[in-house]
Amino acid sequence: MGSTYSFTSELWEWDGKAAWHFFSLPEEVTDEIDERHSGDAAGFGSVKVEVTIGSTTWQTSIFPDTKRGTFILPVKKAVRTAEDLADGSPAELHLRVLI
Repeated sequence: MGSTYSFTSELWEWDGKAAWHFFSLPEEVTDEIDERHSGDAAGFGSVKVEVTIGSTTWQTSIFPDTKRGTFILPVKKAVRTAEDLADGSPAELHLRVLI
């Protein structure tokens, strides 16, 4: 069964042509997921997760970001709209690894 984590993070926009938005996982959460689930990682080191922010729950994958040294969580526009999130918005995230 997968691990669960709760933490607060700040939404940020990818510095590039596309308007992708992400939350960075805290380093201690990243380290624990690496330790417990690295053998279960898929392509590009991605790990499947279920995430809840406010009243919105969805399934996606987190991806390692070597520049930041953490996993990053992509947040689609529908979630940002439903939870009134913009670049720089803090949010309480509840994340469950789907293993």
